[in-house]
Amino acid sequence: MNKIMKKDIVVGLGEIGLPILKLFSKTETIVGYDLDKNLMNINKFKKLENYSTSFLHVAIPVNSKFQNNIMKIYKKFNPECIIIHSTIGPGTTEKLQKKLDIPIIYSATRGVHKRMLKDLKRYTKFFSISKNAPRKTWATSNFKSKFQKIGIKTKKMSKPETLELAKIVCDTSYLGWLVNYAQISNVIAKDFNVNYDEMWEFSDEIHEILGNRPKMYPGFIGGHCVIPNLELIHNQTLDLINKMNNAYAQKLKISKNK
Repeated sequence: MNKIMKKDIVVGLGEIGLPILKLFSKTETIVGYDLDKNLMNINKFKKLENYSTSFLHVAIPVNSKFQNNIMKIYKKFNPECIIIHSTIGPGTTEKLQKKLDIPIIYSATRGVHKRMLKDLKRYTKFFSISKNAPRKTWATSNFKSKFQKIGIKTKKMSKPETLELAKIVCDTSYLGWLVNYAQISNVIAKDFNVNYDEMWEFSDEIHEILGNRPKMYPGFIGGHCVIPNLELIHNQTLDLINKMNNAYAQKLKISKNK
């Protein structure tokens, strides 16, 4: 009996997808797919075209069409399991799981984009799967095994919503609040003609001892994590991060394009 040849696929070869592809290329039969064909290894993709798809890693941008895009990806590659690495709003994993007859794993990504390859290996890879997912035990076991092979620790959370919120509330939005306070303190320092860095020296030792007085750089919050992720949760209090950020830019005449 002929053995069915299988491959894994990473869809979305950007700042997260490409490092994931590089890591798993050491241990798995895996290819990358992107709408920008210049990012793909076309020859390898064609060579493995007839292999069935086992695990499909999703690292595409999140927008209003995200769930529809996942359905299109599913129909195109017919994988046995989907792992979502993109930052998504609470409830997204469960909504997708109800639409699909394969297990969906959510595994939020941590790290700085410019050093993502290093950070992926540095941080534990949290993941979660719906209690209603088919082949849940199989998917969980294989997920852990795949990451163990490339030297990355994993930790399972109780349900996808917990991890979906953790990424936004305890990571990107938390950073946003910290930068907001730096912005506020910088404005106050300027109003009193005080040096920002010298003023913050007062808290250096406190932070060393207690670990709860971090000094942040008072810059404008740009990029495509902190502010865009606020739109995934629609919380009025967290929306203040964006409002204060824009007010800061106006106060100091900072270009929002930076």
